[in-house]
Amino acid sequence: MINANDLRRGMVFQIDSSPCVVIDVSFQSPTARGGNTLVKTKYRNLLTSQVLNTPFKSGDKLEEADFARRRGQFLYASGDHGVFMDQENYEQYEITGDLYDDIKGYLLEGGEVTLGVFNEQVVTIELPQVIELTVIETAPSIKNATATAQTKEAILETGITIQVPGYLETDEKIKVDTRECRFVSRA
Repeated sequence: MINANDLRRGMVFQIDSSPCVVIDVSFQSPTARGGNTLVKTKYRNLLTSQVLNTPFKSGDKLEEADFARRRGQFLYASGDHGVFMDQENYEQYEITGDLYDDIKGYLLEGGEVTLGVFNEQVVTIELPQVIELTVIETAPSIKNATATAQTKEAILETGITIQVPGYLETDEKIKVDTRECRFVSRA
C-alpha cells in the first residue's frame, strides 16, 4: 500500500484495477485545527488515457499497481502495428492503436524505448527525450541563414515533418525532441 503523503510525480498506483501515473501532486494544509492535509493529485489512467484530478486525505492508502518499467527495443513495423521486445526476458509485444500511432514517427528499427508493463501487458511506451534522425527532403539551404532567423519544413526518415533552420540540407543528421516534435541541433 502507498500512503497518499508519499505520492510523487511519475509514481504508479492502482484505482479500480487500473494503473494510474501521477502527473502532478500538491499538498494543501488544513485551515482549521484538527483538519487533515489534502493531497491534490492529477493523474492519468494508463488504460484509458483519461486525466483526472482527485484529492486524497493525508492518511489515505492507495493500492500499488503491478507495474514495471522495462528496457525495450523497437524491432519492426508491420502494417498498422509495431513489434517491440522486452530486453530482460526477450518477450515480444505487438502494439497497435493510439499507443503506437502517437510514437511511430520517432521509431527506427533497433531503437531503445522504455516499456511500461501492467499485468504482462504493455500500457506505456516511453521514448528517449532526444533522438537522431536523417533529413530526407527539404528545400535548398537559404544563404546567410542563422540558427534563429528562418525555418523551413523538412521530412525525416521516419516520415514525420518538422520545422528546421534554413541552413540545413538533405541527408543531414539532426537531433529531435520527442516530447515537442521540434529540432534541437545537428547530430
